[in-house]
Amino acid sequence: MYKSKLSVKETQLAIQNLKKIFQRELQKRLNLTRATAPLFVRSDSGLNDGLNGENPVTFKPKDSEINLEIVHSLAKWKREALKEYEYLPDEGIYTDMNAIRKEEDLDETHSFYVDQWDWEKIILKKQRNLDFLKETVVNIYKALLATKEEIQKEFPILKNELSPKVFFISSQDLENLYPNFSIEERENLIAKKYGSVFIYQIGYKLNSGIKHSSRAFDYDDWNLNGDLIIYAPEIDKALEISSMGIRVDKKAICEQANKSSKEIEKISPYHYKIINELLPYTIGGGIGQSRVSMLLLEKKHIGEVQSSFWPEKYKESLAKKGIKLL
Repeated sequence: MYKSKLSVKETQLAIQNLKKIFQRELQKRLNLTRATAPLFVRSDSGLNDGLNGENPVTFKPKDSEINLEIVHSLAKWKREALKEYEYLPDEGIYTDMNAIRKEEDLDETHSFYVDQWDWEKIILKKQRNLDFLKETVVNIYKALLATKEEIQKEFPILKNELSPKVFFISSQDLENLYPNFSIEERENLIAKKYGSVFIYQIGYKLNSGIKHSSRAFDYDDWNLNGDLIIYAPEIDKALEISSMGIRVDKKAICEQANKSSKEIEKISPYHYKIINELLPYTIGGGIGQSRVSMLLLEKKHIGEVQSSFWPEKYKESLAKKGIKLL
């Protein structure tokens, strides 16, 4: 039967410390400053992450007819914030993003509650390329390695190792490598082989006619994005730590939506600004706080490192396996 290497009290202390360490490392390696983030945005702003068509939690504030919705992520809000706050190229922000995704399918890595380090930085047009994307991924991974090293010094019972570097592969090359496997199986196989993998170019259909993963058309450039996945021994499969990318420009958003610029600019104020080039070129992403904690603290379930809602029967079934949810 599974037994957590850390008690609940030790776990809480370790989460506190690893968040401090990782934020420091991320800030240093990507040249970011902390920004305060919204929990909700206006429904008509176009700033919420549409995910795969999932409906957000919405409400009307007292004495108002304006619809507000709990964020799914801050991908679009951050880009507007960088312009509004007058940041310069190679400068960026990171936030503690908290969200509710009410339509999530619950399992050992998914919860209704989402906590991320959402980050974004301004780049130059000439940096909109794969080499710059990969360089940024390497810097994020180095921050993760540094965090793991410090946490293991504090809690020597944690023994798992991370691969020293990230293996890069496109979603099409991954399909070519494992053509007879499902997307999830491909990710598990490549992660188990290399330890830490960045799968790039996600959104368009592969040669097989399917997508590696569905992506919103209006923030990541599907030719310049990807997911950082790491093999997690406790669950014996790939754990997605981060989804990130260079953001859309006018050309990319039209191609990905298969719509004209005139059609897109009518969607919302955000879309109007993209089409009329009123926002800076940026790169950004989200890094799962609970997933990083789950990985580095060698846990079997995300509910061991975050407090969320779990059906009673689900909790009881996990308890029989030695998994205690917060």
